[in-house]
Amino acid sequence: MTLDAKLEEIFRVTPRQRLALKKLGLLTVENLLEHFPYKYEDPANFKKISDLLSGERVRIAGRVTKVDFEKTWKRKINIAKATIEDGSGKLEAVWFRQPYIAKMLPEGSTAVFSGKIGIRSGKYYLANPLYEFISQGAFSDFFNTITPRSSPLYPLYSTSAGISSLWIQKHLEKILAETKVPEFLPDEIIKKYNLPERQTALRLIHFPKNLEHAEAAKKRLAFEKVFLLQLSRMKRKLELKNSSGLKIKNNDELKKEFLSLLPFKPTISQIKAMEDVERDLTSGNPMNRLLEGDVGSGKTAIAAYAAFLAAKNGAQATYMAPTEILARQHFENFFNLLGKSNIRVGLLTSSISEKFPSKINPKMPTHVSKSQLLKWAKEMEIHILIGTHSLIEKKVEFKNLALAMVDEQHRFGVNQRGRLLRKNSFIPHFLSMSATPIPRTLALSIYADLDISLISELPPGRKQIETKIVPPKERHIAYSFIRQRLNDDEQVFVICPRIQKSDKETMLKMEMKSVKEEYEKLKKSVFPEFEIGIMHGKLGPKEKEETMRSFRDGKIKILVSTSVIEVGVDVPNATVMMIEGAERFGLAQMHQFRGRVGRSEKQSYCFIFPNSYSENSRQRLKALKEAKSGFELAEYDLEFRGAGELTGKNQWGVSDIGMDALKNLKMVEAARTEAKMVVEKNLLAKFPLLQEKIQKIESSEIHFE
Repeated sequence: MTLDAKLEEIFRVTPRQRLALKKLGLLTVENLLEHFPYKYEDPANFKKISDLLSGERVRIAGRVTKVDFEKTWKRKINIAKATIEDGSGKLEAVWFRQPYIAKMLPEGSTAVFSGKIGIRSGKYYLANPLYEFISQGAFSDFFNTITPRSSPLYPLYSTSAGISSLWIQKHLEKILAETKVPEFLPDEIIKKYNLPERQTALRLIHFPKNLEHAEAAKKRLAFEKVFLLQLSRMKRKLELKNSSGLKIKNNDELKKEFLSLLPFKPTISQIKAMEDVERDLTSGNPMNRLLEGDVGSGKTAIAAYAAFLAAKNGAQATYMAPTEILARQHFENFFNLLGKSNIRVGLLTSSISEKFPSKINPKMPTHVSKSQLLKWAKEMEIHILIGTHSLIEKKVEFKNLALAMVDEQHRFGVNQRGRLLRKNSFIPHFLSMSATPIPRTLALSIYADLDISLISELPPGRKQIETKIVPPKERHIAYSFIRQRLNDDEQVFVICPRIQKSDKETMLKMEMKSVKEEYEKLKKSVFPEFEIGIMHGKLGPKEKEETMRSFRDGKIKILVSTSVIEVGVDVPNATVMMIEGAERFGLAQMHQFRGRVGRSEKQSYCFIFPNSYSENSRQRLKALKEAKSGFELAEYDLEFRGAGELTGKNQWGVSDIGMDALKNLKMVEAARTEAKMVVEKNLLAKFPLLQEKIQKIESSEIHFE
């Protein structure tokens, strides 16, 4: 059996299973071998329902026979209930303030439940349990084939309808018995770091007898992931340094001219970042730099400086933003700043095409047809083109693109960034920006091919935003405080997780705040005396533009919005951020929301309104309140949530084994050291299997060439 053999050709699979395998990305033998368990269950820790005692923390495996929803009579708390059976008895599971569980846990499903046993109305119940779905087959076999006497750990895998953990486990047994897995790590590295060979590591990760075996396998597999990525990115970095880019000329007069355009004095960090960019652009090699800075630290000024230098050298620049709102804001900032230097700026999104300056009014932009704007970009009538994903369409062409910039780079996939960089016959300079601070281990690995500039300080006069978690009983106090701010002619953002409730959510009376519902409530009964606006992704471009302009001009005092305003929106007079249903958002996302206020010298505030209070959400919200910077928050987020696939295609999400490695700085630095030695000494040709592995990684990514 070979690693590239197709699973559907080896095993008999139904059409439903074929779809499930495709959804999970499990097409070949190698895919299945690298589909690692996300956790292990120890059958010795499980109890039968008939053996439970009050007050103990337990795990049970059971079938859901009934699901219900109710609101308690006295305290009016929404609860979800489920009846669980395991053959030995019945038990009720209860989730307080989590009514949505009732629609997420279907009757007839089987799952492993973990929680504490309490007593309610004289009967045992399981309080707020966590649960993991398992297959019907796994449930049937749970206390028979996998017993405390046999003692091996029971692996749990990410699954899809038709493919269970048990299916994966049984097919892996056959694959590991019949497949020889080649070793690609050099012997010296295996011995130096005491790593098991790859075949052994794969057997131990899928079928460990104990946790020590699983940890040894994880160490090997995590090391190889980080090492391969380091090797690939360092090799790319060396290739870029040895290739030619457009050499941008600079002098003191040009720098002085740009600084005179700024309406503020740059911070020391901004000056340092400008010097980094300047050095890259004038080196003759393609710039490949990540500009990191907390929300509101002034990264746009650095981007404007890079674009200014390109334009003044008779070349073009492009700037890609993740949302239409942010693209428009950057367009306005750029033409307000650079228009005085006779630099022509364009805006291109799926629904908007504009140019600055207008022939009729040189101080204002004008709407133009998309075809005309594209013609001007191709003929270099436009120096800087700003836009959204529309910039990577094939029909967008440039005459002399010297610089490609991406804002909020974590919001774009590797392929999208790559397509932007292929808009030229030669490699353009590349500057990516992120207001989502990245932990050092993550930066060392994922961005090993990028040079990093850090803006570590906020503009002078900015004050620390005060953050408060507001329990339901104190909501009226928060409203009273917000009214004072509004009476002082300040403005407020209100963020909700949904645009509107679905019929099912309304039927279950779920406490999920929606933009439309909150807008009506605030307008009718909370702040009727103030102008309130609404913003969400389903509004048309003109409606969004008019709403944001009215908010920036101070006509709208309260803006109720979804996460569409997450990044970049700059309204200095907005001093209050309200986040409804806070447990629904990620920490980095809430930090971005909070960064929409505090953009002037006025004191600003962030009020967090959670709908549920699980231990996990308590910890996360406490971290948001206490963190003094986005960097502290990023470290916390990496530790407790994971940071997505190491390859960078899904930057944030469920942690895989490589991301777990990034919690270990020593491992990352060791892998980095070994990769650096292989690249610098040009040793890759000595290890053909390793070279083949790197070529495979590179062929699946978009290059900067």
